[in-house]
Amino acid sequence: MSQCLVINGGKKLRGEVVIGGAKNAVLKLMAASLLVNGVSVLHNVPDLTDVETMSEVLRYTGAKVTWNKVEKSMEIDASCVDNTVAPYDLVSKMRGSFIVAGALLSRFGEAKVALPGGCAIGERRVDYHIKGFEALGAEASLDGGYVLVKAKRLHGADICLDKPSVGATENLMLASVLAEGSTSIRNAAQEPEIVDLANFLNLMGADITGAGTSEIVVNGVDKSALHSVVYTTMPDRIEAGTYMTAIVATRGRAIIRNIFPNHLTFVTNKLIEAGANISLIEPFTLEVSMNRRPSAINIVTQPYPGFPTDMQSQFLAALATAQGVSVVTENLYENRFMQLTELLRMGADVRQEGNSAIINGVEKIKAAHLRASDLRAGGSLVVAALSAEGQSVIENVYHIDRGYEKIIEKFSGLGAEIKRIDVTDVQELIKTI
Repeated sequence: MSQCLVINGGKKLRGEVVIGGAKNAVLKLMAASLLVNGVSVLHNVPDLTDVETMSEVLRYTGAKVTWNKVEKSMEIDASCVDNTVAPYDLVSKMRGSFIVAGALLSRFGEAKVALPGGCAIGERRVDYHIKGFEALGAEASLDGGYVLVKAKRLHGADICLDKPSVGATENLMLASVLAEGSTSIRNAAQEPEIVDLANFLNLMGADITGAGTSEIVVNGVDKSALHSVVYTTMPDRIEAGTYMTAIVATRGRAIIRNIFPNHLTFVTNKLIEAGANISLIEPFTLEVSMNRRPSAINIVTQPYPGFPTDMQSQFLAALATAQGVSVVTENLYENRFMQLTELLRMGADVRQEGNSAIINGVEKIKAAHLRASDLRAGGSLVVAALSAEGQSVIENVYHIDRGYEKIIEKFSGLGAEIKRIDVTDVQELIKTI
């Protein structure tokens, strides 16, 4: 049964929150586990529906996945993988599962993975992945909505991406781990999650340098060099940024634990520019506070280390009540302002001009009946509802559950009034809004 969130806003967030493992890292670590003929153990695995989907993909290939959600650990036995297909009904749930193509091609010399198609925030094609596989010596073709890649033996190559695609960078890293010779991936994405994947692969026995820079070099190794590993997933910088933004939007004061502050530099700097007080109180802990309306700021999304596109929606929600006019420019995805219509319904003064959103801050926004259109838009509506006066209802909560672990428990721990209800109860509840 579908569910929604009910939030009584207008309360300052106070207390502490612990950030979970990074969604965008753990999914790739899970795919990478297919490379080794053995058992990999992952710690700090977040309880997310996307992780469940990737588990189903791995099980479809024949891998045994044991997930202890209480201990946040996962055991993946890839020694029994006997299927190189990732079906559409699973890949369509989460386009990130296309990442198994590189691992399966590398280990078995073939893969058949459904085309993920578009998504709500804009077109994200897999052309760069396919061209890279071909540069490594694979033959690629399309058949009935599937990408088929085969190679008797992959070889090193000099690959230059047209854009620093995160997914293509990761897929090509996986594909080249067992290739003969050296592979150079130039104009590579530099996200921390790529560094986490490289660290995992190197611990497994791969030879990768340059992760976190624009050129990654993968020196191919023999299958016998790879072995089982135990690894802890990095913290989720987007989850951390979302909680930081919510604290600022509600003019609260709270402590955020289990984060890598250097992964949040652009987010932190922009919140400080808006008037927030942010201090490092322990090596992996920040204190965030805000005692007034935010100041208007301008944001331009860029590939890492620039301002992350996955955070612009949440900032836009917080800037709805800023003093002055803010401009948020989205350079990566064409449909990432879908939450604007929802903010308008809350009394925000926002409009879209091309790839920019113009926000004329108002003193207060009000509760409304809202619908999330995608994961980060959903996160932004939670931020908005927490700062708004009155009781908001957010439908399509399944989007939010893809990337925010235990959101009810964590926000409740910060003093928010938030609960989850069945969608059949919504209509009666809406009458009270």
